[in-house]
Amino acid sequence: SPWDYYIVGFGVDPALRISVFDELTLGEGFDGVTQVQGFHSESRAFHFQGSTREVMAPVEVSEQMVQKLRGKNEFTVLATLKQDHLNSGVILSIHHSENRFLELESSGQRSEVRLHYRTKGQQPHTEVFPYSLDDDQWHKVSVAVSASHVILHVDCNRIYERVVEAPYMDIPEDASFWLGQRNAAHGFFKGVMQDVEILVMPQGYISQCPDLNRTCPTCNDFHGLVQKIMELQDILAKTSKQLSRAEEKMNGLDGCYCERTCSVKGVVYREDEGWTDGCRNCTCTNGTVQCEAISCPPPQCPAGTAPAYVKGACCKECQREWSTLNLLYMFQITPLFFSPLGLNLFLSVPPAGHDFCSEGHSCVEHSDCVNLEAGDCCVCKDGFRPLRDDNAYCEDIDECAEGKHYCRENTMCVNTPGSFMCICHTGYIRIDDYSCTEHDECLSGLHNCDENALCFNMVGGHSCSCKPGYTGNGTVCKAMCDGLCQNGGTCISPNNCVCQQGFTGKRCETDINECKTGRNTCANDTVCFNLDGGYDCRCPHGHNCSGDCIHDNKVKHSGQIWVLDSDRCSVCSCQAGQVMCRRMVCDCDNPNADLFCCPECDPRLSSQCLHQNGLLTYGSGDTWVENCQQCQCLQGQVDCWPLPCPPVDCEFTVVPEGECCPRCVTDPCQADTIRNDITKTCTDEHNISRFSGSSWIKHGTECTLCQCKVRYQPHQQPPSSKLQFVYFSGRQHTKEKWFGN
Repeated sequence: SPWDYYIVGFGVDPALRISVFDELTLGEGFDGVTQVQGFHSESRAFHFQGSTREVMAPVEVSEQMVQKLRGKNEFTVLATLKQDHLNSGVILSIHHSENRFLELESSGQRSEVRLHYRTKGQQPHTEVFPYSLDDDQWHKVSVAVSASHVILHVDCNRIYERVVEAPYMDIPEDASFWLGQRNAAHGFFKGVMQDVEILVMPQGYISQCPDLNRTCPTCNDFHGLVQKIMELQDILAKTSKQLSRAEEKMNGLDGCYCERTCSVKGVVYREDEGWTDGCRNCTCTNGTVQCEAISCPPPQCPAGTAPAYVKGACCKECQREWSTLNLLYMFQITPLFFSPLGLNLFLSVPPAGHDFCSEGHSCVEHSDCVNLEAGDCCVCKDGFRPLRDDNAYCEDIDECAEGKHYCRENTMCVNTPGSFMCICHTGYIRIDDYSCTEHDECLSGLHNCDENALCFNMVGGHSCSCKPGYTGNGTVCKAMCDGLCQNGGTCISPNNCVCQQGFTGKRCETDINECKTGRNTCANDTVCFNLDGGYDCRCPHGHNCSGDCIHDNKVKHSGQIWVLDSDRCSVCSCQAGQVMCRRMVCDCDNPNADLFCCPECDPRLSSQCLHQNGLLTYGSGDTWVENCQQCQCLQGQVDCWPLPCPPVDCEFTVVPEGECCPRCVTDPCQADTIRNDITKTCTDEHNISRFSGSSWIKHGTECTLCQCKVRYQPHQQPPSSKLQFVYFSGRQHTKEKWFGN
């Protein structure tokens, strides 16, 4: 293994190790953190307690630690810890604003270990491992990530091994690094921690558990080899094309002369060479075309003639006038004109709607022919003006030079044929076709719009507008559901309720029937009767039901009351052979009320939870939905977990805007998530095979990104590959796609 060189006597190269305790110098006065006896005496251990501490790395220390981790797709998070019972807290967190790039959390309330990160598609992701660490016992914990491969070890035992979406580790330089908490207000870990480290290597658990030394390559080892092959293919194609261009240039060096020329309509003109372009005289000056309108002197016409335009000429020429004598002379020498046919031809009027332009016209440069009732005329195109009074020749109007444009602040006007463009100054961002701003508050996240609102950037600020299906002023938007969510359900998106456990239905109006689902403990010939929120076990008439009850393979005597081992908040009783279980009734007037089962009865301010925006306060027992997570406040601690989503069995999925769960789509170009199969390929424009999931810049361009995506056809048909081209420009983003091999 290449990583064996970095492990010497189970030590790790310091360049690959981030020792969090040493970097933060924990022994130097953090409130709420004290040094105690650890799992072993080889390193220091610290007790984390209270909810007012702020264990965050200084800016320069955070930058040094993040620098080692930035851009890496193989790393291991290690910790030896002893967590207090029912505590839900963060072991370490690296985040920027609300974006968690790497966070390891242990939830004692739900018995889960959670790994939070961002995917390469810039989406938040939480990988949940059902496991309880909050037993007030020492545990060695490691989470090893190798590209899309994740392994969880607890006490040197491999607990879970999964294939997930690969993390996006381009962490910003100003990201925050927290230990034992998510931020100053949430996720406080309570207990003792020792040896908290991040190793920039795939099997870092070997340093924690030497007996687990590996022999097999990681997924990233294999993906790295595939990536190198694709990079070599790309380099080969680019090198071949560059070599071909170089040969062409070498062949033309003999005739090369360093003279600045001008190219117009496919014709090359040399320096100071002149030519006529329509009704303009043009000259090539220092490689730039300069043109001016032809100057026409007034013609001196003899008697019987008048100045008029001739087809193909720019200036008026003397033309003979047609008088009545001329016509009579023509009639005398042409007897046909005295015939009825001749007179009819001479006096005939074209029918309405006649297309004179199709019979030939004199409209030439940037001029359009327009039909009139008795003939045709020339009209200059938009953005052009006439060079002569019949509009046959027209020239471009320079809106920029003449001040006839609409470019606003922070832009530069650039003339184009028939129009103009407003170009943003360097360092400014476009708002619309005519204006730019120094900062895009919407793109940078420096705005106060609600997550369910649309942000619109404006000069000097921004505006917010709630998305369809939500109501509010833009800074606060709430989902609108068709009727209230019942039985404690929460409205998380338009007409979408998340139900509390035990209820189903669009509005959470349906109670789960324990009798039909078999989730009851009725025995000894008793019959299950469903009740609102529970059930009863009753003895049918004519049956001899014993007064005792059987519960969890144990005999319970009639009248006996007990608390469920699996749920301390549920109370069961045996009554004449019937087992009846109910949730504990919360009597907040009773000073002995169990605050764990009845958190709403906890009056202490220390049991309240503050929302991360600092504006809302939740009481103990309150639940809410935040960023597609179900959150609950219990005795001053906030615990959040991903909303449950139904499984989707398809290759391509997308999470619609305003929703939390993925849906299947058939077009891979619309998908957020794709199951890539690197054994399938696409063929690019140079007949080079590209692996599924790979991307590259199209040869000869700078703004065209190509991607290879695989579509699996039903009924075991051979898979087909789709080659997708994405074009980028200053104003739009479009896609082109076609099928490959």
